[in-house]
Amino acid sequence: MSTSSNFETLRTDDSRFDSIRDFPYSPNYLEYGDIRMHYVDEGKGEVVLALHGEPSWSYLYRKFIPVLSHYRFIAPDLIGFGKSDKIVGWKNYSFDLHFHSLKHFIDHLDLQDITLVVQDWGGLLGLSLLGEYPERFKRVVVMNTFLPRGKPLHLFFKAWVNFARYHPSLPVGLILQRATVSKLSKETLAAYRAPYPSAKYKDGAKAFPQLVPGKPTADGIERMNKARETLSKWDKPALVLFSDKDPIMSGLEKFFYKLIPTSKDQQKIVIKDAGHFLQEDKGEEIAGYIDQFIKGELKVK
Repeated sequence: MSTSSNFETLRTDDSRFDSIRDFPYSPNYLEYGDIRMHYVDEGKGEVVLALHGEPSWSYLYRKFIPVLSHYRFIAPDLIGFGKSDKIVGWKNYSFDLHFHSLKHFIDHLDLQDITLVVQDWGGLLGLSLLGEYPERFKRVVVMNTFLPRGKPLHLFFKAWVNFARYHPSLPVGLILQRATVSKLSKETLAAYRAPYPSAKYKDGAKAFPQLVPGKPTADGIERMNKARETLSKWDKPALVLFSDKDPIMSGLEKFFYKLIPTSKDQQKIVIKDAGHFLQEDKGEEIAGYIDQFIKGELKVK
């Protein structure tokens, strides 16, 4: 246990991850202030940077790595998730904390010509980074996410916000299972629960629903608007891949097709029989599309 910027932080013991058999990738770490961030860094070649959302971690992308092994595949754990340190107290998490820690991550590794892959909160953050620093990015893959403008949250989403805020110990495994179509194995569910020995470790997961902007003055709105502006003028390749069985996000692919001019240059693909965590349901299939996209083989003829 340590204190970082006056915040108490926790570090999940490595032994919690020892029983995970389908994630054999060497851990890598960098410091953001006094906070340690973990990331997977596999392969060599063009950089593919994959950002997870809530309440998952880089394990979510394990099915991508073998398919994309001829690239340099990088997947960080956001602060509060996976093998990265956890700040105690959900109010200590902010959009800016995640944004600046990811900017530091990209700068520290000096990542250039990035193919950005985003989903869920990885989209709000990753697309905001692209909006601010478009010169760093060569391509973008957008999956099951959105760029809010601060409109009032729907009643269904408000219920999720309250559930996350007031539940005594957020049931991470249950959330992952309910947001996927396939039945997850006990081992997979255990891997998603591994980062959290107790409720005290879950404040990062608890915080994200509270951080979704429900008013125009909310934290992060300016950066998300900048992301919209940058994407509306995007002249580099863009691939939109949404699933058909996400009760919240399915259908929002139309927003990105309308927003990003170059998204129309690619085949329009909907991932069938996949839920919100489409990487879990159809990981190898999606990775195959990303490989074709990078090679320029998905262009509309």
